[in-house]
Amino acid sequence: MAVKPITHMQLALRNGHDKEEIWVAYEGKVYDVTRSRLWRDGKHYEHWAGQDLTEELTDAPHTEKVFERFPVIGILAPQPGT
Repeated sequence: MAVKPITHMQLALRNGHDKEEIWVAYEGKVYDVTRSRLWRDGKHYEHWAGQDLTEELTDAPHTEKVFERFPVIGILAPQPGT
């Protein structure tokens, strides 16, 4: 299955409230965390779904290995104008 580009707007809508799916991005990849009980309602401690968490992970008590538990559903498309 080919990995599709996902816009920041599409990601933002998967925040646990606007759409059924719950997605987060990290280092350019978009992960589906819908099935994780830790992401219910789109929040995991002080982190919010529907956004790129790359910068925030530096403060997390775990490494990026945590994302290996979740399927990659796409790549985060560059924001227009960047």
